[in-house]
Amino acid sequence: MQIKHLIIFSLVGIVALLGFNLINGNQHEENREMIASDSTSQQETAGTEVSGIDNANSSSTSIASKPLGEQPKAILDDATVKIDQAQQADQARLVQMESETQ
Repeated sequence: MQIKHLIIFSLVGIVALLGFNLINGNQHEENREMIASDSTSQQETAGTEVSGIDNANSSSTSIASKPLGEQPKAILDDATVKIDQAQQADQARLVQMESETQ
């Protein structure tokens, strides 16, 4: 294969990949918009039936409402709170299991 054929073949491949990326990116963006609109409509219909889900949604909306510079700190704070709650629940289960075995 001559070098000019190789260059032409690689350019055609690059153009094909760029076209695929553009088409796939637009479809992904449309899917993301549909998912976002579906989740907001489900939140409206669900109301506050389950407090755990409601708390998770309220924490994510409170993070989104913060300025862009404060969002990473808010995400870390939210994750830290959730980890602490999980550790407390784990400790409570361990204490309960220890008291049952004795």
